[in-house]
Amino acid sequence: MSGSSNHKLAHIALLPSAGMGHLTPFLRLASLLSSHNLKVTIITPNPTVSLSESQTLLHFFTSFPQITQMPLHLLPSHNNQTTSSQDPFYNHMERIHNSSHLLLSLLPSLSPPLSALITDMSLTSSFLPITQSLNLPNYILFSSSAQMLTLFLLYHSIMDSITSTDDESLQIPFPRSCIPPPLLERTENYLKTYIVENGKQMAASTGILVNTFQSIELSSLNKLNSGGVTAKLPPVIAIGPLAPLIDEKQNQELTWLGSQPAGSVVYVNFGSRAAMSREQLRELGEGLVRSGSRFFWVVKDKKVDREDEQGLDEIIGSELMEKMKENGMVVKNWVNQEEILGHESIGCFISHCGWNSLTEAIWNGVRVLAWPQRGDQKMNAHIVDKIGLGIWPKKWGWGGEMVVNGSEIAEKIKEIMGNEVLRVEALRIREEAKRAVELGGSSDKELRDLIETWKQAHVDVVV
Repeated sequence: MSGSSNHKLAHIALLPSAGMGHLTPFLRLASLLSSHNLKVTIITPNPTVSLSESQTLLHFFTSFPQITQMPLHLLPSHNNQTTSSQDPFYNHMERIHNSSHLLLSLLPSLSPPLSALITDMSLTSSFLPITQSLNLPNYILFSSSAQMLTLFLLYHSIMDSITSTDDESLQIPFPRSCIPPPLLERTENYLKTYIVENGKQMAASTGILVNTFQSIELSSLNKLNSGGVTAKLPPVIAIGPLAPLIDEKQNQELTWLGSQPAGSVVYVNFGSRAAMSREQLRELGEGLVRSGSRFFWVVKDKKVDREDEQGLDEIIGSELMEKMKENGMVVKNWVNQEEILGHESIGCFISHCGWNSLTEAIWNGVRVLAWPQRGDQKMNAHIVDKIGLGIWPKKWGWGGEMVVNGSEIAEKIKEIMGNEVLRVEALRIREEAKRAVELGGSSDKELRDLIETWKQAHVDVVV
């Protein structure tokens, strides 16, 4: 068999974790790898947390028949009151952990033999020992920023110092105020355990892939790859921004957006896991109305990838709903955010600053009004502020800490929609992002070098 034909048979498997925020970058990466003459298999934990995940997977494999699906049938959950979390996302992630030994027979059964496995950052501690026992290269896909990766890797070593003081002058490479509140608690909690266990193990992986690019996170990437964060770290490889997968079907959202002037619409979406109180939702609605801007608002009333059952009139109030009809469209169903942000009518994005959402805003050159709610989102809002992608009203705090009134929200919307400098800067950042993934760009080069490593390793094994 010739070397060139062996090259084409290099086989990469990807194993995402629970939740749309973790699934989305894996699907984008799978599509990208498939375009480079690799055989790609996605190992999908079954069942999923949410209906939106199941529907997305079904549509993806229909659209990309060249990519193989291999289900990982999860063992039944045995959570009890002392070990389970109130968050279905964490409980499902724990179920995936507890099923990790099933990979011992599943991975060797894949044909041709795997060149590498790419696993979610949340699965590192349980899956890395499995791949090590199989002598299989295991790369981690880190689905947040390089700056958040720095915290992920450092946390176990700085935990005692940051939980014993509230001093902002601590010598850490990010503002202390950006650290998720559960990580500042002195008592144990699931997030602390999750980051400590997985962060410690990442150094033993073959490499860490990050959905970012050099021009927005050069300093963090340089520190990570030069030993400035932790010694003996494997290569940290910037491969982003991973391009959105465009769905060609038309829907009512795009029909409505198509009737609005270019750059006139404020898009509001806080992701699949963030939920606001009814009081805050109604203040946000008032703010949108008072801003005088057109708006498209995706309402999320229930937490953690769950489908909301109550109607908008009950959640928002019928009087406010009536006010919003003049200039806005309000929905509570899952939407294809990739398409919406790419629509010419969108002028700015009010976002919780999930990393997928931010990379989509960057990809489409859309200004961001940052309103972090939880997790890594202040870390990401800090990047928005630093690179000039938008505005971050820091005094609004974390989601749920305070109720931001409608008049203040309206003023911030007017400020960002009227800021021509930010509009131009967002377009400039978009061009940098596109250059990074074009042929010869920084992310394209890093990915091609990695693929050559896989292909050569495959040839060496076959020969």
